[in-house]
Amino acid sequence: MVNHVDRETTLCISLAARPSNHGVRFHNWLYAELGLNYIYKAVAPTDITAAVAGIRGLDIRGAGVSMPYKQDVIPLIDSLDPSAERIDAVNTIVNTDGELTGYNTDYVAVASLLRTHGVDPSLPVALRGSGGMANAVVAALADHGMTGTVVARNHQTGPALAQRYGWDYSTEVPEGAGLLVNVTPLGMRGEDEDVQVFSDGEIAEAAMVFDVVAYPVRTPLIEAAERLGRPTINGGEVVALQAAEQFALYTGVRPTDEQVIAAEEFANRD
Repeated sequence: MVNHVDRETTLCISLAARPSNHGVRFHNWLYAELGLNYIYKAVAPTDITAAVAGIRGLDIRGAGVSMPYKQDVIPLIDSLDPSAERIDAVNTIVNTDGELTGYNTDYVAVASLLRTHGVDPSLPVALRGSGGMANAVVAALADHGMTGTVVARNHQTGPALAQRYGWDYSTEVPEGAGLLVNVTPLGMRGEDEDVQVFSDGEIAEAAMVFDVVAYPVRTPLIEAAERLGRPTINGGEVVALQAAEQFALYTGVRPTDEQVIAAEEFANRD
């Protein structure tokens, strides 16, 4: 599916140190499906300051922002939406007549999924990981009324993340965790793809399991949770929802759930 391109075409981009094809395929499929004169291109900037200036100077409508630029872009733009201000991280820039606003659709997606899955706010959380995505997830969990423990090996980022939201910090999974959350790369396609982040015993004690890893969607953790009869939230849901939020911010058009599913399936094809 190829969209027509002409001088009126609106350009959107992504800024990432290691760009993937997911956003390119997801957004361009929806542009063509909905007949929108847009095109999306992934970019690996050599100079993030110049790249953000280019968004303004070239009238680029929007930009997805990946690590390691989620904090770097903040002093380069004009304002922050509450979703980004809450966690001091931007994953989406929207250009409106030269005014650049930063959003965080990861936070929006996780917050939405907690509501739609009916996650009980009283469940104690054990969240493994303390990187950039962990910040968005913990913020959404905290705003959902949840508390818990950040489980991380990094003795700097782990305690700092826990302290920021009034959570506990540990290098070990605490007993009695009701919601298990993985925000590490463990289970992602590659050298750690066979790693099950939480044990069968920990999963059996929990009420729900949430894995943000999206490639593959069926990680060892998700497969173990299903085998043990525990409800799950998977990374594919997060990626699709945050990308749909970006799409709506760029275009003003909100795709249907069916269109988002179809775009995500297209984006994940080999």
